[in-house]
Amino acid sequence: MEYVLDRPLSLFYCLAVQEYAYIHDEDNIPETLMEVPFLEAFSKDHLDQVLHASAFIQCEEGDVIIEEGEEASRIFILLAGEVAVVKGGDELVTMDTTGDIFGEMAALDDEKRSASIVAKGDAFCLAVDQKFLDEIMPKDENPAFYAALYEFLAKLTTKRLKATSAYLAKIDGELRALRDK
Repeated sequence: MEYVLDRPLSLFYCLAVQEYAYIHDEDNIPETLMEVPFLEAFSKDHLDQVLHASAFIQCEEGDVIIEEGEEASRIFILLAGEVAVVKGGDELVTMDTTGDIFGEMAALDDEKRSASIVAKGDAFCLAVDQKFLDEIMPKDENPAFYAALYEFLAKLTTKRLKATSAYLAKIDGELRALRDK
């Protein structure tokens, strides 16, 4: 399925996007969150800090979670549902696995968003505010926390790079076969 958008994504924002502060009992973190690979990377104390810097985002189909080109400081973790990565109006990939991460590169590098994320149906995400984390846990005072964060993001980036390389090798093979005909 391709999105062909003939108007800015901001016109597709629905009023259904709801945000809830995440308030949790530090001694009782829900099992669902404990099984998310991103969150598993942290010690219990660090996880509490991450959750204090988080909010739940609830979306309906068509809601824009991230808009291409915007500045933002949030990393999103998909907890339920399905979202599409959309660039220039074209759908690139669908994310539908609990624990899928998006928005991490722009949030960590203070860059503008390189693509939009659009809900393909009801979706539920945890939004972690990286700038707030930096304020409550300065990097120079919390090296173990940031080591765990960057290790996880390095593994995620490596996994995505391998998948992209495999896809490009497949496309290259197909192009070579077409040229040979």
